[in-house]
Amino acid sequence: MPSEDFKKQTPVKYYVGIDVGSASVRAALVDGFGTVVAHADQPIQIWEPQPDHYEQSSADIWAACCSVTKKVVCGVDASQIRGVGFDATCSLVVVDKRFQPLAVNCEGQNYRNVIMWMDHRAVSQVERINATQHRVLSYVGGVMSVEMQPPKLLWLKENLQESCWEKAGYFFDLPDFLSWKATGVTARSLCTVVCKWTYTSDGGWDDSFWKMIGLEDLMKDKYEKIGNHVLSPGESVGKGLTPEAAKDLGLPEGIAVAASLIDAHAGGLGVIGADVKGHNLPCENQPITARVAMICGTSSCHMGVSETPIFVPGVWGPYFSAMVPGLWLNEGGQSATGKLIDHVVQGHVAFPELQSKAAARSLIYTYLNSHLDLIKKSLPVGFLTVDLHVWPDFHGNRSPLTDLTLKGMVVGLTLSRGLDELALIYLATIQAIALGTRHILETMQAAGHHINTLFLCGGLSKNPLFVQMHADITGKPVVLSKEVESVLVGAAILGACASGDFVSIQEAMAKMGKIGRVVQPNHQHKRFYDKKYEVFLKLVEHQREYRSIMNSF
Repeated sequence: MPSEDFKKQTPVKYYVGIDVGSASVRAALVDGFGTVVAHADQPIQIWEPQPDHYEQSSADIWAACCSVTKKVVCGVDASQIRGVGFDATCSLVVVDKRFQPLAVNCEGQNYRNVIMWMDHRAVSQVERINATQHRVLSYVGGVMSVEMQPPKLLWLKENLQESCWEKAGYFFDLPDFLSWKATGVTARSLCTVVCKWTYTSDGGWDDSFWKMIGLEDLMKDKYEKIGNHVLSPGESVGKGLTPEAAKDLGLPEGIAVAASLIDAHAGGLGVIGADVKGHNLPCENQPITARVAMICGTSSCHMGVSETPIFVPGVWGPYFSAMVPGLWLNEGGQSATGKLIDHVVQGHVAFPELQSKAAARSLIYTYLNSHLDLIKKSLPVGFLTVDLHVWPDFHGNRSPLTDLTLKGMVVGLTLSRGLDELALIYLATIQAIALGTRHILETMQAAGHHINTLFLCGGLSKNPLFVQMHADITGKPVVLSKEVESVLVGAAILGACASGDFVSIQEAMAKMGKIGRVVQPNHQHKRFYDKKYEVFLKLVEHQREYRSIMNSF
């Protein structure tokens, strides 16, 4: 909640950004200069009824949105709040014809009506969709991901025909569900339908695709169930907040609600357009096409824009106007980053000892970073893993190999069971994630992108070791946002645009996105990381060789 002193100096206009992540909902009150003046968060529940099935409740998510929003606007003059923007994970929400939740599970639990983005139940469906080689797949890197919506929809039809598919009235991407809850309007965001549903910028829905994959029933009533009214991100939806939603959120009735974004895209919006004058960066005085925004949380996304469409093998897109209006977007990604680091650290036998020594759970990674400094002796910290290598695809590869069957690999383990060993495997995992980023960037550059600067945001950007490894391993400077909560700033930018206070997304990005610390790569370490990268690529080559051997028995 803003302090009394702050309220006396309050700028005239505020915007609310609401972000639904994988495990929590967050809200922020943001002023016209991009400063977060109040922030709140609340956890949301995840159900895992069986391996690779992840579900949530849209009612639980909306209740959390209302709770955190009321907290950040408490005590603020309602007349100063001009707009609200939502972003969320690209999870699939299913409701019936009366907009009531419909179960996406065999147990018939209607409140669990959301299939999460990271759910991998539709593996066979995505394989069959990719086998069609339909033209729309060229706009998702050549092959569709199991994280997208068509395979999930096909799974529902094939597995829950009577209980879900036939009763369904609407299928929403989660960001669009939120804007519907706020306005009562079923319009979809261009961001969601282009990036996750195969809506193409040049032709809309492609009838032949839905027929080819066996979902032609979605074509009924001009695609009403999946969206026949599409808005650009930041465009005002309907007549703004409905009376019911305004009461739920603690916001004024009728204020502008923006067409939403996927969470990673909101993070990109919050950082990629910031003014970098005077920071001695290679992207200064160059278009934003020289930048990549990295949104690093449970998973990581790599957002690069271009003036013309660039088709990058294994990287999603090109998507027109899906993040920055008028520019094409390519989106690389790693399915498990923050989740992978937690998995590796928490699964180690020395984790209880680490917990006892770190004063608080939030300080665990700070403690590990300090421990690495203690054991490095005269070596640079990164060189401690000269004999320890990790392939990070414990949850499959999103980009650029688009192979969800890949597994994690660790080479160089010993019998050591102490904190030293835990710290080293933690370091090697962070390096593996950074090496995966290098793999994605090199693939994008080979296809025609010209990238010279990384802009990082999200939870992992708070970890200085994670940031420095990305700078050293990619050889590119890393720019951190002044506001750590760049995703929330991105969501607020949407609300600011919907309010009419800015003439364009680009203007709002430049005025509300502010950069903070700049981390330069240590070029003296280049040869070491070039060798690590060589080993990194060998690991996946060997994994595929092993699979070939075992498939021949």
